[in-house]
Amino acid sequence: MDSFLKATLPADAQQAALVGRAWIEGQGAVLVRVDGESLIDLSRLAPTCSALLELPDVAAAVRAQRGERVAGLREVIANSAHDRRDTTLPWLLAPCDLQAIKAAGVTFVASMLERVIEEQARGDPTRAESARRAVVAVIGDDLAAIRPGSPQAARLKEVLLERGLWSQYLEVGIGPDAEIFTKSQPMSAVGTGAQVGIHPGSAWNNPEPEIVLAVNSRGESVGAALGNDVNLRDFEGRSALLLGKAKDNNASCAIGPFIRLFDTGFGMDAVRRCELDMRVAGPDGFDLRGASSLSKISRDPLDLVGQAIGPNHQYPDGFMLFLGTMFAPTQDRHGPGQGFTHMAGDLVAISTPVLGTLVNRVETCDRIPPWRYGAGALMRDLGRRGLT
Repeated sequence: MDSFLKATLPADAQQAALVGRAWIEGQGAVLVRVDGESLIDLSRLAPTCSALLELPDVAAAVRAQRGERVAGLREVIANSAHDRRDTTLPWLLAPCDLQAIKAAGVTFVASMLERVIEEQARGDPTRAESARRAVVAVIGDDLAAIRPGSPQAARLKEVLLERGLWSQYLEVGIGPDAEIFTKSQPMSAVGTGAQVGIHPGSAWNNPEPEIVLAVNSRGESVGAALGNDVNLRDFEGRSALLLGKAKDNNASCAIGPFIRLFDTGFGMDAVRRCELDMRVAGPDGFDLRGASSLSKISRDPLDLVGQAIGPNHQYPDGFMLFLGTMFAPTQDRHGPGQGFTHMAGDLVAISTPVLGTLVNRVETCDRIPPWRYGAGALMRDLGRRGLT
């Protein structure tokens, strides 16, 4: 894992306002910022990440906060690898805490077609290739020119309905309403270096490299991080009503390594230009590389934020919003026509120059230590530290 962790920070880290959380034995989860080669305690500025993101001009407030030095950055990053943690040293957690963890689905044409294929294959990976050929033959493989909710999209829907080929995934992919769902519970996301979980009953699954926006209770996007929206293709392919089981399992959501706060040098336009690279290195020697370009997203990130929060839905602690991915792996791993699926021991690295690298090793959910540290435990730790 060493080679992956070297690229944890953004390429321009010296100019970036980076905040995260570190686990410190005896204290619990501690809010921190990156300051050169050190992590600095932000607890006196705000006790939680959720509260921090409510501050006006949060990037300036973070930079101005002195605080106590927690530890050296390099040693904390090295200690974040799950298989060799020294409990006498801090390690990185997911940078968010009390925020809801939401996700936008089917926001790229490539992933939209793969969702339709999953539906047609009824969650059976051996039927995926034949389903792909049948779907592409009728729908085509280039829907990028169709703007969601447009009259052109409505006409296409009429044609596909007539042919009996309309899909619930096309509805949210090119219809007026985006798919916004709950990916995971507050406090349940894992950070860089941690194990990420695949349900042991799944035989067709994949990572989903994504940008995750940090949004406060006022609906203001104030920063961004990397995320892995771990996905069980067979569960959701059997029935869309299994989306919750396909998406929300022990350690099935990774966010990190830090939240980069928006400032004059980094904002939403930089997010829109992000090119994500992803690598899966398997214990069997399998090597998968992929990419996801935010420039090809079907709905603008701020449109997705607006569909998640407003007069009809509020988030008093803010929320983290996965923006979706265009990456849908089809490279055969276990035999012709079977596509890609994870195996225990896979190392997944998601990176982009402005946000750094998020790296996690795959294990089945039942073999990863169960999630125990929730909002109640955090509040108790903050109380002991005099921060509530």
